[in-house]
Amino acid sequence: MQLIEASTDTHVWAESYERDLVDILRLQAEVAQAIVKQIRLQLTPEQQAQFRSTTAVNPQAYEAYLRGRFYQDTSTTQVGIKKAQDYFQDAIRKDPNFAAAYAGLADCYLALGSYRRLPPQEAYRYGNAAVLKALELDETLGEAHSTLGYLSWRYAWDWQKAETELRRSIDLSPNNIDGHEGLAWYLAWSGRGDDALAEIEKIRKLDPARSITLLDVSGIYYHRRDYKSLIGASRKSVAANPDHWESHYFLGVGYEGAGQLAEAIPEYQKAVEIAQNDTDAVAGLAHAYAASGRRVEARKILDELHRQTRTSYVSPYMIATIQAGMGEREKAFELLERAYQERSPDIPYFLKADLRVDVLRSDPRFQDLLRRVGLPQ
Repeated sequence: MQLIEASTDTHVWAESYERDLVDILRLQAEVAQAIVKQIRLQLTPEQQAQFRSTTAVNPQAYEAYLRGRFYQDTSTTQVGIKKAQDYFQDAIRKDPNFAAAYAGLADCYLALGSYRRLPPQEAYRYGNAAVLKALELDETLGEAHSTLGYLSWRYAWDWQKAETELRRSIDLSPNNIDGHEGLAWYLAWSGRGDDALAEIEKIRKLDPARSITLLDVSGIYYHRRDYKSLIGASRKSVAANPDHWESHYFLGVGYEGAGQLAEAIPEYQKAVEIAQNDTDAVAGLAHAYAASGRRVEARKILDELHRQTRTSYVSPYMIATIQAGMGEREKAFELLERAYQERSPDIPYFLKADLRVDVLRSDPRFQDLLRRVGLPQ
């Protein structure tokens, strides 16, 4: 390891380390402590305690964990998330006391729930158990606090705890990109777009080559309902991440919000193809079909989703958005109420920004739903 003063190219410190892989986490802490000493950084007692809390880890478990994080960080499809889940479970089998692996596993359950591949109650139960186990093993684990923040936001609907945990995550792990990213999405959703963009800038400084950050920017403009900016950001995101369905989805939303339905439909179609029929992308396509007068195609999608509910979980919120687009208000409200009763993560996340339910906003029942959910104003 070498420490160099970049502005003067002055060599400050160097040291060589040789350890068994079982001590990889302790080695990282030891190197960090050496650098802290050289640059005379003053640490808080809590930060000092983090160095002392590092433990030995099974090298094979650590390898499986890193592979899990790779798939978890780069995948937005069920196949990729399932791969990550398998690696985290393998890491736990090899080292049952590996806290970070439980946090990763919790992320997978919550992602599968948020992408509507698991019923929300199931995702919450397994995700909550895994993240609490991670914190039981290591209360200073920043990524576990980030996951708890996400769970509190999308599943428990506890906004205050969500923000507290997301900020706690960053306090514990200031260079953890996932923590800043989670906070950015939460801030965008809660109406603080400028603060969210500031978090994105922190991510860019930590990792200038991270192309997925462009998707985060699209998410911020989505929650602002700034469709012109959403189109611009999403075009860049599609160019950088053509295989990420959410990039195409956000571009479709931007076009639809700007009244450019002819341009929106191909982007939704691409999102459906890449996402392997994620119901958010499917509902977006159906809504755009209905809005453009292609009601037969919209009805075909709607009927297929209703058929799927007989054999698998389908988000009632997503079906409601299509019913709204078809002008079937009573059925839409019936499904929104069902989504509310099952504590669907779609309810708090989409209600304020989703253009697909705009036709319902003036109805007193919609205002009552907003009140019952308790969304921050």
